[in-house]
Amino acid sequence: MAVDTVRAMGAAPGWIERLARLEDVAQREALLAARPAADADTVRALADASRERLRVDLAQAERLAEAAELVARRLAEAAADSSPERSADGSPVTSRQRRLLDARARSRKALGHVRYLTGRYREALGLYGEALALYERAGDAPAAADVLSDSIQSLIYLGRYDEATAAVDRAQAILERHGDSLRLARLGCNRANLLHRQDRFAAALAAYEQALAEFRRHRGEPQDVAAALMGVLICAISLNDFPRATEAHAELLGHATAHDMPLVALQADYNVGYLHYLRGEYSRAMELYERTRERSRAAGDDYHQALCDMDECEIHLELNLTEEGDRLARRALAAFERLGMGHERAKSLAFLAIAAAQDGKPFEALEIFARARRGFEKEDNWAWPAAIDLYRALILNEQGRFFEARSLVEEALDFFRTAGLEVKAALSELLLARLELQTGRPAAARRECQAALGRLAALDMPALSYKAHFVLGQIEEAAGERSTAARAYRRAHEELESLRSHLHGETLRIAFLRDKQEVYERLVMSTLAGRPTAADHAAALDLIEQAKSRSLAELLAFRAAELPPPTPTHSRLVVRMRRLRANLSWYYRQIDRQELEGGPASRSTAPPAASPAAEAAATGRLDELRRRSRESERLLLRTLGEVQAGDAEFVSLQAALSLDSRRIRAALPDGCQLVEYFEALGEIYVALADRRRVEVFPLTAADGVRDLLRYFRFQLSKFRLDPDYLEAFGPRLLEGARRHLGELYAELVAPFRRLLEAEHLIFVPHGALHYLPFHALWDGDAYLCDRFSVSYAPSASVFVMCRDKPASAGGEALVLGVPDELTPAIRQEAEAVAAALPGSRLLIGERATLASLRDLGRNSRFVHVATHGFFRRDNAMFSAIQLGDSRLTLFDLYHLELGAELVALSGCGTGLGVVEGGDELIGLTRGLLYAGARSVLATLWDVNDRSTAEFMTAFYRRLASAPHRGAALRDAMLELRERHPHPYYWAPFVLTGDPFPAAPKKSG
Repeated sequence: MAVDTVRAMGAAPGWIERLARLEDVAQREALLAARPAADADTVRALADASRERLRVDLAQAERLAEAAELVARRLAEAAADSSPERSADGSPVTSRQRRLLDARARSRKALGHVRYLTGRYREALGLYGEALALYERAGDAPAAADVLSDSIQSLIYLGRYDEATAAVDRAQAILERHGDSLRLARLGCNRANLLHRQDRFAAALAAYEQALAEFRRHRGEPQDVAAALMGVLICAISLNDFPRATEAHAELLGHATAHDMPLVALQADYNVGYLHYLRGEYSRAMELYERTRERSRAAGDDYHQALCDMDECEIHLELNLTEEGDRLARRALAAFERLGMGHERAKSLAFLAIAAAQDGKPFEALEIFARARRGFEKEDNWAWPAAIDLYRALILNEQGRFFEARSLVEEALDFFRTAGLEVKAALSELLLARLELQTGRPAAARRECQAALGRLAALDMPALSYKAHFVLGQIEEAAGERSTAARAYRRAHEELESLRSHLHGETLRIAFLRDKQEVYERLVMSTLAGRPTAADHAAALDLIEQAKSRSLAELLAFRAAELPPPTPTHSRLVVRMRRLRANLSWYYRQIDRQELEGGPASRSTAPPAASPAAEAAATGRLDELRRRSRESERLLLRTLGEVQAGDAEFVSLQAALSLDSRRIRAALPDGCQLVEYFEALGEIYVALADRRRVEVFPLTAADGVRDLLRYFRFQLSKFRLDPDYLEAFGPRLLEGARRHLGELYAELVAPFRRLLEAEHLIFVPHGALHYLPFHALWDGDAYLCDRFSVSYAPSASVFVMCRDKPASAGGEALVLGVPDELTPAIRQEAEAVAAALPGSRLLIGERATLASLRDLGRNSRFVHVATHGFFRRDNAMFSAIQLGDSRLTLFDLYHLELGAELVALSGCGTGLGVVEGGDELIGLTRGLLYAGARSVLATLWDVNDRSTAEFMTAFYRRLASAPHRGAALRDAMLELRERHPHPYYWAPFVLTGDPFPAAPKKSG
């Protein structure tokens, strides 16, 4: 744009609007130069316009503030030659001089606002300080009070709380003398900010509400109302007042829309994102964080970008997405270092250390934890350093550095006892008990464990007392007191069962306490010790099922709060259960948060020396949070019982309930036998069950089986080599595969082969066995699938739930195919499958969309998807299959409704998953079962697309005449094996769920 054109614009109306939009500095200066009379009023107009744009467009606000600064500086330079700002004898400034001082102060203040909102707090304070001095020289006390008020938030973010308090008191004294109600209301908002930063949420909320009432009474500016509403929202979140938080969020968004304040909406969404995170609604939180991050980036708001990174990092670490958590922690850390924010920097360091520990880098984790600890100490926060010491002690313990670990735990315990942080003190005592046990001091270990139990009994916290009883059981077992140990394990089991679906992870996810699986392992072993009875065998199977059927619901990131009610009949109860679960997640996190960052004790010097009144208030708040959490636990258990009666599948898969052995045996069809494996303390057990009996016994050592499985999968990896190699060494490859499969057969099936008397076997694997094709085990003469048809289930309870699903309402089939130039056989497969299934609908390429699967899959009896699969070993929640318009992840599956008898995924590795919590295989198969499929056909490794097309064609051709899907699968395998004898081609296909025809729907 030419300078002459810009100058012409400067003489026209609306020049400030045009100035705000000009990105080029030279053009803005030319426009200002074109103004016929640039005076103090021009500076005022530019500063006021900058303030109006602060919550709309920070870039425009900055341009106008810089323009105001330029004009004010030129005015000051011009005035310097004519008269001084104050006479030599100290007489008051003239009115003209006062206007010039006001102009310079306004421009400094406007630029300070921009620096504050872009996270440059030290620069903002420098500008505010200059503005304050100018107003004081001009004798404008109310304006000086405004600047003091404006500086408070920057002081807070920089951890300079004493200075912030002094600024509040000084400004209040000035404004009270002048009787300025509106300015006092603005100051009240900033005082509330200080109270909130000190975690005095109730007092802060009252101050925000009072300021909001004053703004409305005096018709304050939109920015004032927005600031007060934002404070109300944040305090309501911190006080667990969900209705008020929701109301404030809606009111704030409406206000932001009405007054064109997009940055206010951005900050509101960020804070509500944190609300969703605290309630365990991770996916919703991450959506809001991403939206906030994009808007912050566009607005140049580094602070909120960094906050989103830090909070989302915490979510990723909780989901064991270590790589992404590490990346976000590093990005947040760099931003907070630039911004000079010590508390947030230390917190980012702590998360970075957690990521290093999760990634198996203990030395790096210890070093980063030490840096984080020093950062919190500089912020006068002593609860975080003590919690960090617990984590450091855990790492040192795992390295065998017991003396150093004990020293750290004892120091942390001293702090937690003095600070009255009872939960953290109990955690410290339990870790200390473990350390004493490992160093051969059982009496000292028993003493520490009993201390923790006594503390937890007073707190009534079964989520931790079960852990304490478990540690006590280990202590008694080590001392040779087996009966006492068994009683402690049973008590731990009782506590664990009373909690079922809402156990929460402790702060910093202290790994040594994640022992829920081991409780069941030790109980199974003790139940089968000696000469077990038939009742003992049944009890052992019950325990195995309890261990298996709840790990997924307990550890899945996207919990039931995200899931739609499965049936309209019970939606009211399910919605209540979801709300109670979200509330519990909230309360648990707030308890952790209060202990780490809230309460006066956390900011006093070590040992804490807060006032008795402050300590009493902090203790009262923690007690209230614990009371509310216990009440929610009781209500949740009651609601779970009500839901169980009418919607057992939802409860089994999401509330982590399990079925007993009688119910399991009753659900097994004639001619069907259950073979369920369970690993307990390094030993593999097997449970055999049919309609008549249950038998559980030990098989072999787990380590040896894992080695054999690794050898077999190494054989499979050779099929990635050149085709000429495969053709030349085909017989030797087959011989090697059979040798490994024969060794696995000898360990896992041969010891009980004589007890297999059925036609169909349902295998329930455990741990690494989820990756083994049992149907391909070799007995020296034949594969297992030559003698039995085979299907799989994640647990016996899940098999029963699949079996209980009603028959599909529809009769048609949906076939989706997504071929590319590397896998042309996918199109042939999809077309052949569609031809074999009467009434099928075929969608190829871009037409095979997620929307089509969502809309058409609901009423399809069969759903077949031929495409690429992507297995994410770092986190199976993001494993996916490629559709025509997107990738379908496990998260997406939890939002689908499928009524199919069978869903087939023929892509590479679609049946793979990651074993979490010692048992559950988290992957696409489990997601499809939850979405409504009775059974899922998927693959255990990367498949050949041509042989897969042949297999699928044979499978669907035989499906119409076979007695059940398991039989059709077996027949198709045998047919494919004639052409492709190596198990690589015919054995990757696994059928999970219920392979038998659905029972007809009952009429009426």
